[in-house]
Amino acid sequence: MAEWTLLEGVNRAFASEMRRDANVIVLGEDVGVNGGVFRATDGLQDEFGIERVIDTPLAESVIVGMAIGMAAQGLRPIVELQFMGFIYPAVDQIINHASRLRNRTRGRITCPMVIRAPFGGGIHAPEHHSESTEALFAHMPGVRVVVPSSPARAYGLLLAAIRDPDPVVFLEPKRVYRLGKQEVEDSGEALPLDTCFVLRDGIDVTLVSWGASIKETLEAAAELARVGVDAEVIDVATLSPLDMDTILDSVARTGRCVIVHEAARSCGVGAEIAARLAAEGITSLLAPVLRVTGFDTVMPLYRYEDQYMPGVHRIVDAVQEVMGYR
Repeated sequence: MAEWTLLEGVNRAFASEMRRDANVIVLGEDVGVNGGVFRATDGLQDEFGIERVIDTPLAESVIVGMAIGMAAQGLRPIVELQFMGFIYPAVDQIINHASRLRNRTRGRITCPMVIRAPFGGGIHAPEHHSESTEALFAHMPGVRVVVPSSPARAYGLLLAAIRDPDPVVFLEPKRVYRLGKQEVEDSGEALPLDTCFVLRDGIDVTLVSWGASIKETLEAAAELARVGVDAEVIDVATLSPLDMDTILDSVARTGRCVIVHEAARSCGVGAEIAARLAAEGITSLLAPVLRVTGFDTVMPLYRYEDQYMPGVHRIVDAVQEVMGYR
């Protein structure tokens, strides 16, 4: 098996599915000749041609609207939006058309499309290049929201997203695009959507996270193990629809939960998980559910990025707080 970065996992999933299904096309700004702003589509136009890997104007609403029309007529378009901060002109198309097409036509027409966007901070970029507003899309009925956190999950989840009959917002944590490599087999085998992945078993506390914050969450679990705290780590992976069963089962064993995400604290996906734990898992909880998150501010410029994003010490402090309840 080859060793891939997360970015290479995305690229290999593209190529694998485009070879398998001639209806899969890629469109976006600079995806063809330049291979995308982060080179996620590098080499695809050379292999599949300009009719399947299409460079578009700088017009996000037009790109997504055009892709919706393609999806409604039997194609499987994959849209790249260069940064999550540029997705907002396309929100009208996503919420008013892509998400509603199946319901609007009573199932006669579906919208099998993927809208990809690099998201999150950590690369010393300006504010519009560092957004983590995944909760906005998780709130939209009819849209799946998927966030990979490793090369293997990037490959397998993107394959599943492309094959899904409904629209998927696929958010790629760019801070870990090239951070490390993992052995992945280019098998064409998709991973399941709508399910969490348990990355580490534990009995004392459940740590729930997704995207780039998985890195710090796993590091915090390793540090806690050195002081005798055995943390279970869950990668949510699909934010909507949310697999609460896996989280509830874990908390039923550990009795404690800390949720970690880079997005702003208020009305984030972590708040939904905490509310569901309070409603459905209250008898399992031995301590309050705590959240370690970004702040309710615009992502700061790079000098203060590290203070904004949840670090290992903040996660460890939260776990020590919940472990203080007996």
